[in-house]
Amino acid sequence: MALTATTAAQKMHSIKGDRHLFSSSDDSIVLKQMHETHKPEGRDIDVRPILRVVEDVFRRTTPTFVVTQLMSQTHLEADVHDGANQTGLILMLEAIAFTVHRISCEVTYKCSSGGEAHTTTMAVFHVLSTYTWDAKAVMALAALAVNYGEFWLTVQLHTVNPLAKSLALLKQVPDIIEHTNVLKPRFDAINNLIRVMVDVTECIIEFTELPSEYISPESPEMGTAMTHIPTAVYWVVRGVVACISQTIALVGIGHEYISSTTEAWELSTIAHKLANIHGHLTKQLELYHKHIEEKMHHEAYQTLVRLFETIHIDNMKILRALFYSKDDLPLLDGFTKKRASLDVLRRKIVMLFISDLDIRHEELFVLVQIYNDTHHGKAERLYEVVWLPVTDRDHPWTENREADFNRLVSNMPWYTLHHPSLLQPPVIRYIRDVWHFDKKPILVVLDPQGKVVCPNAIHMIWIWGSLAYPFTSSREEALWKEETWKLELLVDEIDPAILSWIREGQHICLYGGDDIEWIRKFTKLLKQVAREAKVPLEMVYVGKSNPKGVKKATALIKAENLSNYWEDPAIIWFFWVRLESMWHSKMQRGRSIEDDPIMEEVMQMLSFDGSDEGWAVISHSSYDILKSHGKTLYDCLLNFDNWKENVELEGFIPALAKALLPYHTHEHCTRLILPGDTQQIKEKVICAQCKRPMEKYVLYRCCKD
Repeated sequence: MALTATTAAQKMHSIKGDRHLFSSSDDSIVLKQMHETHKPEGRDIDVRPILRVVEDVFRRTTPTFVVTQLMSQTHLEADVHDGANQTGLILMLEAIAFTVHRISCEVTYKCSSGGEAHTTTMAVFHVLSTYTWDAKAVMALAALAVNYGEFWLTVQLHTVNPLAKSLALLKQVPDIIEHTNVLKPRFDAINNLIRVMVDVTECIIEFTELPSEYISPESPEMGTAMTHIPTAVYWVVRGVVACISQTIALVGIGHEYISSTTEAWELSTIAHKLANIHGHLTKQLELYHKHIEEKMHHEAYQTLVRLFETIHIDNMKILRALFYSKDDLPLLDGFTKKRASLDVLRRKIVMLFISDLDIRHEELFVLVQIYNDTHHGKAERLYEVVWLPVTDRDHPWTENREADFNRLVSNMPWYTLHHPSLLQPPVIRYIRDVWHFDKKPILVVLDPQGKVVCPNAIHMIWIWGSLAYPFTSSREEALWKEETWKLELLVDEIDPAILSWIREGQHICLYGGDDIEWIRKFTKLLKQVAREAKVPLEMVYVGKSNPKGVKKATALIKAENLSNYWEDPAIIWFFWVRLESMWHSKMQRGRSIEDDPIMEEVMQMLSFDGSDEGWAVISHSSYDILKSHGKTLYDCLLNFDNWKENVELEGFIPALAKALLPYHTHEHCTRLILPGDTQQIKEKVICAQCKRPMEKYVLYRCCKD
């Protein structure tokens, strides 16, 4: 026991004598000494699999692990051995086995004889002088794993294995299991230090694995980081020395000394030093990974740009670049709800439906109807639609967002990406920068060769539905050439009853707004005038694009039987979105009210919607259309007696149009509210009423009814 006491005293003296080395001001001295020993010979050692073996040893040497294993009396599962049987790993372990054994023996000897910790650490660096910094750290940890592993193997088996029992007797290993609670502070300190050493070593290895094509080892940024690597390796080796020293201290000591926690001080101090180093290295790695990620994303983005500028024989290269190419089954079939490969899209017209997870119910409902109508009864689909869900990567993917995604997928009959994560950041950037996706859904059309033939077909889909096939910009131009401003264009097939009334020669009034009093007075007055004028009249309330207030107005119209109305909010939404789409479509083609009559009419309709007043459109025989603000029209109808004689001579609408002329003034306030991408809106928008440029304002609106 006298020898043990002497050894303990020498150890305490060593700790006190080395305390100055924990000062950062002296790190430069240590660094200089280490660089003098560093003479790498260019050996290429894959240290990561070796570190995995080392980690497995440490994982199985914790007291908790030992107690659990002995109580269950099960054999240790050598998970790592499946990998260790690989030829490459075996050859590497054979190559370093002697050096690892030498380090273990040398540190054990020096610690047993009371050697100074720093001197012992530098001796290890002399042994490892020809290895790289990451290899030095891993091989030092391997030496600790051999030492610590042998110690715990003896402890684990000495009660069940005669050989281990004799070794424990010779080494005078105390009954660790019996005194687990007493020794817990010491083992906690050892295990904590081991954990930090492994973490730091992982960081060091990560630095060596950074791709040189994105960040050069000679770059100033890497140079700064690499100056910290030798210091980090020093403290890893220093920690190894301290841990082996603690293991030796457990050999041959009495239980009266076991409870001492003095030795844990050095371990905790080194662990604290390494934790600080680990924090610094981790921050540096995060910066480098971000830098590398940005470069990789930029490279992928430029590749995407070049691909879309290149002619291809089919669309596969384009689609693989857009969807995550490492996933063999990136799609989900909307009909079968089974995973599918990109081959189902080969040489087909593909419409990329791009949106976030906040798709309006009405929007999806109408789009599904158009899609189903197009493919109904056809053996082969004319085109394929793929939903690309654009999500914000800065926000965590929660269960609620997962539920929203799955709900949308379940309602889509077309192909979808099976998960939003398959849409990589460079692709999202391209979608936003080149295709101008912001919040409103868009439909980008690719021809069978992957060429973009329409940057956003959503507008022609809303206007013409399946008639817009094959959804090219040239098809859009051809459809506009066939159109004139008439009631059929305004309502299309939204309400079949209106088309029937047109064929029957009825006078039709579409009116909107949410002013309850005006609606009540106007509908009653117009019905009265129509009766006196002896003209057949049907009235339909079409609401506003903003649903706020429309439900209340519809309920009033229904309760008082004022006119026809659209009960389904989706129909009202579709009426207004078609008008907005007409405006966007014309704008995309560079048209204005100065050179396009349809554009002028659409602008007036949208300005009605942007006002706080009621309004009305009255039509007869498709082309005979009159529009007016609600108050002006109401005042004119009140004076019907003054112009009713003209009705029989000229017709109701021409007579009404002439009667309205005195009511028009130069005073007006026209508002045009257009949702969507403001980048595509011209700087100069002409007022449909006075033909002067309109002032531009920015409006943010959130309306829920």
